[in-house]
Amino acid sequence: MRTGMCALALGLLAVVFLPTLPATGWLIGMLALALMLLPFRTYPLAFFLLGLSWACIGAQWALNDRLSPALDGQTRWVEGRVTGLPQQTEEAVRFELTDGRSRAGRLPKRIRVSWRDGPPVRSGERWRLAITLKRPAGLLNFHGFDREAWLLAQRVGATGSVKDGQRLAPAHNAWRDGVRQRLLAVDAHGREAGLAALVLGDGSGLTTEDWQVLQDTGTVHLLVISGQHIGLLAGLIYGLIAGLARRGAWPRGWPWLPWACGLAFAAALGYGLLAGFGVPVQRACVMVGLVLLWRLRFRHLGVWWPLLLAFNGVLILEPLASLQAGFWLSFAAVAVLILAFSGRLGPWSLWQVWTRPQCAIAVGLFPVLLVLGLPISLSAPLANLVAVPWISLVVLPLALLGTALLSVPVVGEGLLWLAGGALDGLFVGLAWLAGHMPAWLPAQVPWAAWLVSLLGAVVLLLPRGVPLRGLGWPMLLLAVFPPRAPVPHGQVDVLQLDVGQGQALILRTRNHTLLYDAGPRAGAFDLGARVVLPSLKKLGVAKLDLLLLSHADADHAGGAVAIARGMPVDRVISGETQRLPALLGAQACVSGRQWVWDGVAFELWQWPEAISGNAKSCVLQVQANGERLLLTGDIDHAAERALLDSPLAVPTDWLQAPHHGSHSSSSWAFLERLAPRSVLISRGRGNAFGHPHPQVMERYRALGSRVYDSAEQGAVRLQLGAFATPEVARGQRRFWRERLP
Repeated sequence: MRTGMCALALGLLAVVFLPTLPATGWLIGMLALALMLLPFRTYPLAFFLLGLSWACIGAQWALNDRLSPALDGQTRWVEGRVTGLPQQTEEAVRFELTDGRSRAGRLPKRIRVSWRDGPPVRSGERWRLAITLKRPAGLLNFHGFDREAWLLAQRVGATGSVKDGQRLAPAHNAWRDGVRQRLLAVDAHGREAGLAALVLGDGSGLTTEDWQVLQDTGTVHLLVISGQHIGLLAGLIYGLIAGLARRGAWPRGWPWLPWACGLAFAAALGYGLLAGFGVPVQRACVMVGLVLLWRLRFRHLGVWWPLLLAFNGVLILEPLASLQAGFWLSFAAVAVLILAFSGRLGPWSLWQVWTRPQCAIAVGLFPVLLVLGLPISLSAPLANLVAVPWISLVVLPLALLGTALLSVPVVGEGLLWLAGGALDGLFVGLAWLAGHMPAWLPAQVPWAAWLVSLLGAVVLLLPRGVPLRGLGWPMLLLAVFPPRAPVPHGQVDVLQLDVGQGQALILRTRNHTLLYDAGPRAGAFDLGARVVLPSLKKLGVAKLDLLLLSHADADHAGGAVAIARGMPVDRVISGETQRLPALLGAQACVSGRQWVWDGVAFELWQWPEAISGNAKSCVLQVQANGERLLLTGDIDHAAERALLDSPLAVPTDWLQAPHHGSHSSSSWAFLERLAPRSVLISRGRGNAFGHPHPQVMERYRALGSRVYDSAEQGAVRLQLGAFATPEVARGQRRFWRERLP
């Protein structure tokens, strides 16, 4: 049976790797075959097919609930009910709408919307909203966060921005929102938002600095309700009853073990209900329930059995849970602890019980974090040694008890004041630690090196005395210094990132790196920090030889400060130095300036008569083995005419479409002279400017140019100098991604 359960788990996971979901006929065939195989005791294959079929059915239901393509980009009046806890920021309020109805047609069950400068919105209210609806989508970069997959796993069928609205009915059964408002109103040393995160799972009130501190110290799991919090509460109830029974204080007529397991599970469910019972909380409750059931009836089956049952149970309840990083981190952490604690002889000292779990987690989760592309905190073992017991034994009990007693004058608020003070003191220490040891984002590791690293982690988790256990360290550390294929001499690895309505291109020769534009920034939303800087680190770039900002507009230079703070930059050049922050120390773009890196020629140009803005964009031409790339920034028709009199006005293989394909650029004379074989367009999907303009696209088609559009194809990677077909991020087929046009 255990083999069958493993096969079921593999089947439930296999859907993640499918480029497309099987048709209905194939699903029926797989189910029929699985049922036919069961009587012949071919359990592994039968359970694998059953798991795969169920996962495909669940995934297809989620895809069917997406917004119709006919409504994509349309503004429609929608009536619906606000669910969950709305997130109020200085810029907008974000919330989810369910049971949406519109005369335009059927709508998804869940719509995630944002209302800029909108009024306060409460959970449980009914609203009539004018929403510009969009199909679930997001930026798509190589090795980056896949928002489309995340939205699918959340069962969000559409997103949108609210233009107008009116409240139709007040909040109904919105007790969680009421608890949040009361928590935010108490005096908790400025840590009211942290208490709301602990008690309700609502992290929207935490500042960007708070999240950065938690990430740098590897303690995010402590402020986001996870299996640890659910398990802790269940463990406290179980331990309390067990302690009473050992001391003879428990009623003799009541068997203590069933009562301990039952009340512990009830406490876990109650905490889960308080936290909104989202997918992570459901996963934790399933795991706690199965562990308690194992303790009550099935201890003879071994410690791995409840983990396997919980793994399958979570995926059966939510087949798309494996698309979320939290799913893998939760089960991997439990598996690491089981492996670290099992097979040991003799009792452990208190010091060992306190320190060994954190060391085991640091080693065991290292390869998991690598493959998920997440930052690795070097200070996490030290931070968690203090933070885990402090949160578990001090802050969380005070916060839960204070919340439960809020109706009692002074008592509830006093307990929350103590909890807030304890949490604030912890944050002070974590901030100091984060300042000295920030999180490390490693470069992308080849699969072979990662597998060796994973094997090394498993070897290190084995008991002492296992032969050759010491070899685990060099195997594990292979992922820190993985072998990489260098860029060939005379070629350039060019990566146009998907940064929405903005631009950022990474150019790497064998020994040098140049970044052309730094991505957009709008308020606190800085894609230089969120996309460009992580992409550079994933490529193994330790420093920038040149940061070239075409001009100072926010969609091109907005992320420059974050990049300059995140890694060393030897030199900054821009077409508009006066409008850039002084800390960048930008130098002016000089027409005719040339240099050669590793056999690759670079040349700058700028229209000398330009006054400011788009026309002053610094243009860069790159030549590698006779293949040319021209990066033009946002030059307009006038600047294009001037460029035709320069040495750069020659046939070009790759052209970055001026001004994102705007009607004010890409004149016919300019395109006819350059005759680009391929065109790169960087823009946001459904942007308000209408980029690229239909007339511009018609000119490219008339020239026979192949267009690579970031809004449609995601990031684009090409090897300049190899005359090869480029790679596009959306070309990595997954069933949840829109097909290439």
